[in-house]
This record gives sequence, C-alpha cells and structure tokens, in this order.
Amino acid sequence: MSMNSFGHLFRVTTWGESHGPALGATVDGCPPGVPVDESMLQHWLDKRRPGQNKNMTQRNEPDAVKILSGVFEGRTTGTPIQLMIENTDQRSKDYGDIADTFRPGHADITYWQKYGIRDYRGGGRSSARETAARVAAGGIAREAIKALVPGIEIKGYMVGMGELEIDRATFDWQAIDQNDFWIPQGPEVAQQWEDYLQAIRKAKDSVGGTVEVVARGVPAGLGAPVYGKLDTDLAAAMMSINAVKGVEIGEGMAAARLRGTANADEILMGDDGPEYTSNHAGGILGGISSGQDVVVRFAVKPTSSILTPRRSIRKDGTPYEVVTTGRHDPCVGIRAVPVGEAMMACVILDHLLLHRGQIGHNRGKIG
Repeated sequence: MSMNSFGHLFRVTTWGESHGPALGATVDGCPPGVPVDESMLQHWLDKRRPGQNKNMTQRNEPDAVKILSGVFEGRTTGTPIQLMIENTDQRSKDYGDIADTFRPGHADITYWQKYGIRDYRGGGRSSARETAARVAAGGIAREAIKALVPGIEIKGYMVGMGELEIDRATFDWQAIDQNDFWIPQGPEVAQQWEDYLQAIRKAKDSVGGTVEVVARGVPAGLGAPVYGKLDTDLAAAMMSINAVKGVEIGEGMAAARLRGTANADEILMGDDGPEYTSNHAGGILGGISSGQDVVVRFAVKPTSSILTPRRSIRKDGTPYEVVTTGRHDPCVGIRAVPVGEAMMACVILDHLLLHRGQIGHNRGKIG
C-alpha cells in the first residue's frame, strides 16, 4: 500500500494500524539544531488523546510518544526522526463480528475492492487512530517553525457541530482551551454543545463538525504558482485527514455568493507595510501568502460507527444489518482540531523551507 508520505522538503511518512502493536511517523527534512524532546511533543498529543472526557471515545490510550532517532542531546541532528506511539488499549474482539461485513460509511468496502485484503480491527490504516502520528510529526514542525520564524502561531477550534454554530460576534480566543469542544465561546455555550452531543449519543447516533485552523504571523511570499500553491498543499493536507469531506480557504464556498466589491480585500499602506481591510482570501493570493492570517476550514462527517442498525452486505453479497459496537466518538470533529493544527504546521514549515531554498528572502520591495 503506497502513498503514506506527504510534504516536499519537510516530509512525513506515517505507519502502523489502529490495533497493531504501535504506530508512528518518520520525519525527514527537519533542519538540524532544533530543540526537541518527548515532553514537547507530548503536549500536543495530549490534546488529541482519546478517553479524556465523556464527549469522546472511551478508548483509554496514553499516546506516549518515543523518539527513536534523529535527536541527540535535545536537538535535531538533520537525520530522519523516528517517532513511535504504542497501542495499549486495543479491543480487537469488538470487531470480530464484522470481519466479513462492510460497515456503511467506512472504507471497509473500498479497501476490500482495491486490495483484496482488509484489517477489520478498528479499520486498520483507515482508522482515525493513524492521526496520532501526524500530531507527533506536527509537534516537530512547530518547534522547527519556532526556530525559523518565532512569531508564527497556529490555533485550531471548532466553529460548528451539527446544527450548532459559534457566534463570531462573541469570539473568545482565551476560551478555546477551556472547554471540551475547543470552541471560542464561554462556558454557557460549551454546556449547550455538551447537552446537544449527549442527546445525539443517547439516540445511538453521531454528528459532524466544522473545524477552523488559523496561522498567524505567516510572512508574505510562501507558496508558488502554479502547482506549488500554499492553498493547494493546505487543502490536500486537510482533506487527507480521516472523515474530512470538504475544505475551504478564507471565505471558501461563501465567496461564490459575494460580489467583487465585497470579496476583494482592499489594500492600504501602513507603517510596517501593506495592510488589508478584510481577509476574504484567507491570507493567500495566487497561491502565495500575503502576510495576513492564513485561514483554513474543513468539514468532518458524522462518525460512521453507530449503534443504530444500518443495512449493508457481506463479502459474499448477502444482505446484513450492521450495528457497530466498540468505543467511538459521537463527534469525531472534536479530536480533529489538534490534527488540523498539526497538518497546518507541517505545510507551513514545508513552504518555509521551500521558500528559503528557492528565494532566500522576498525580492519585491513596497514603500
């Protein structure tokens, strides 16, 4: 099974399965001399870790990351960095009844049709468990970005879950880390979201979510026309996350409803360079960063593993009614937030290195 790597100069290959002994990532292309240790990476993995509260899967994995190579005396050496996360709470018996059955909404049927083999224990490679390795790799990328461009900040949060949406008029950056949903709203709104999700869970159902990731402090000039666009790589990175079915940059699909007078971000000359009156473009023009916040949003479908019976078929083509047991997220979008942050970090670092290698520094002067 090929195509398990992403990135150009900063390249990440993930490996392992949901119910195997371990999973991890091989990170190649990280500059030498970047301060890194396991505790730095663990901070980000703890954000994604399952079993932390009743609003996510109760699979209880510590997600403890181990650095096996590429770091010496607390700094990267420039050689491949091998990261490993052991699986400790697998319950493969939960999946024994569906070994010959295709679960609706899952990749079971397409994996079987393509490869003629399928790991039915939690989905194998197609499981969202694979994203733990991405978050570990994203931790490496964050530390490298900090060393190259200290002012860049990457933050993700949920902006929608099922019928619920945040109120941007009361957007609160400080609240994001204070609730189970990573929403930029106060505790009263967070409680409303929890009540809504628990009602969905009790109905033996699931719900989708929308995640927004912002990179602040990104310098102008990252990305290249025509096939090396920053937004091209960001869209591909976010779409590669399990259960993601749509990606937007900036205004996204809503831009189709705007007139040019509303959508075009006007430019003024400020004391420190160009300033924009709005950011409908999401910080990217012609595939190249403008110096504004880079804004990406993606839609996560409802978790397909639910206790409500759904019709399907078995490998021999006979009909079968599927009830998916096991431990599953009622809204997988919640734990997609740190994954989106990690993918943003990997892409931004990759383009910083590409920019440094091709241009060195921006050539065009303004003012």
